[in-house]
Amino acid sequence: MSEDLQNPRSPHAWAGPLISTLLTLPAAALALFFGGLSPMACDSCDGTQADRFTDSFDTAWAVLCTGLVLSLIVLVASWALPWRQRQAAPRVLLSMAAPAVVLTAYVAFTALVDWP
Repeated sequence: MSEDLQNPRSPHAWAGPLISTLLTLPAAALALFFGGLSPMACDSCDGTQADRFTDSFDTAWAVLCTGLVLSLIVLVASWALPWRQRQAAPRVLLSMAAPAVVLTAYVAFTALVDWP
């Protein structure tokens, strides 16, 4: 009982994870969509240019997918933290980190691909 008085329930603990969810899930879907469409950039490639693109795309795709899974894990963690005031800072940090991980994964994807 005394622990509840020292660490009361946070009435708006849901706000950070909800906003993060509304940003992260559409951003992840767009990143996955545009990442999936990017092989069409090399439809007219042949020979060594196509090989370089394919090799770089395979690596970049793995980075993108790993980043999107990581963002989902961070998002779930922001929801899973106890809704107490003591966990407010980690919850906000995780809520802000989820969309940032999506953005970072997509930027890394575009940087790793050897575009034609």
